[in-house]
Amino acid sequence: METMRNDRSGIQAILFDLDNTIIATRKADKLACNRISEILCQEFGVPEEIAVQSCIHFLHEFRKCPQHPSIDLHVWRQKLWYQALHPNYQKYCEAVYKQWLYLRYHYLQISHETFDILKKLKKTYLIGLITNGPSASQWEKIEKLSLKPVFDVILVSGDLPWEKPNEKIFKMACDYLGVKPGNALMVGDKLETDILGGIKAKLGGTVWVPLHANDKGGKFETQPDFVIDHVNELPKVLKNAYRSPKLRRKSKELARPYNFKKYSQPDLSDCNSNSSDGS
Repeated sequence: METMRNDRSGIQAILFDLDNTIIATRKADKLACNRISEILCQEFGVPEEIAVQSCIHFLHEFRKCPQHPSIDLHVWRQKLWYQALHPNYQKYCEAVYKQWLYLRYHYLQISHETFDILKKLKKTYLIGLITNGPSASQWEKIEKLSLKPVFDVILVSGDLPWEKPNEKIFKMACDYLGVKPGNALMVGDKLETDILGGIKAKLGGTVWVPLHANDKGGKFETQPDFVIDHVNELPKVLKNAYRSPKLRRKSKELARPYNFKKYSQPDLSDCNSNSSDGS
């Protein structure tokens, strides 16, 4: 498991996935909906069974299509809530949406420990973020969670003609950082996108952070170089395996490639092609 494809001392950049790697998206969305079901009962008088079913319906539809290509992000998500609520309670749709949005980002907040680790890593490595998902919904998270200053490059697949595991998105990140793919490491929760893509791009190594702990013991066709329980364990992997020297920081701005051509978004029936786990 710990056999690297390149010289261990040559890692200069670390590329991270966002959802369920840097932030616990699925857990946060579930917690937010659980709390909304309680609010529906306590504040709006919705029967418990109806409240729970409404939240289940919303979360299912939201994960399936977090952003409509031709509708404002907030209008689209409020529409999902309207459709999820029982007709007798649809009048509360706007209030429910506002509370859900607040709760979602309350639960999505990155822990102080994770933030500190990212800042410490940035003193030694160039760090990038590569996330699959629709542009507006992913950039909302990046901005609300104050992630832009943390990363040297941020790529959202919704801004591009390809997504993970296409090797081009990994190579683009390396190009922006000015490093060879063999000197970069990919960290993510999905074998089929983060790890497979890192291997296809011939990165220096891959680190898998399984969404479910019991997945670690499984046998998979795609094999990462390292497996950790949480992204906070990454410094231990780096210390034991790479021991990279401190690098001279690059001063040019690499936060968001705003000059990318806007490519056509998928139709509603294909809204999950840039899936970010419904976020």
